Amino acid sequence: QEHYGGLNGLTVTWIGDGNNVLNSIMMSAAKLGMHLRIATPKGFEPDFRVTKIAEQYSKEYGTKLLLTTDPLEAASGANVLATDTWISMGQEEEKQERLKAFQGFQITMQTAKFAASNWAFLHCLPRKPEEVDDEVFYSPQSLVFQEAENRKWTI
Repeated sequence: QEHYGGLNGLTVTWIGDGNNVLNSIMMSAAKLGMHLRIATPKGFEPDFRVTKIAEQYSKEYGTKLLLTTDPLEAASGANVLATDTWISMGQEEEKQERLKAFQGFQITMQTAKFAASNWAFLHCLPRKPEEVDDEVFYSPQSLVFQEAENRKWTI
């Protein structure tokens, strides 16, 4: 909202794990007027119950919701590209399996070519290079440090 001046009509793309951060976005995006496009590897989709609620919210608020296994399809036309860790606390033993499953899901400038011309990047930190490359993470389109500062005031 701070960056775009409003949220209504924006398209947010999540590329990564169907985790708790994605669940929060799914519960709020439609209510804020945002379209949501989600790309997760097979087997790492968001919780089915959360997906059903998000589908209902999307209908209720007139937004679009897409779930796919193709990161570039999800990135198409996105104003915001977002991701989070692929290996959350308690999943360390799954690291090799997860890294293999998430090949092709790293957000790069190639991914951004599919996004809207005014795209921005978000990551709630800490970030690992396999999730997003340095070129995107440190680009002028990256809002991760502003995002971190905003979170500071809510903690």
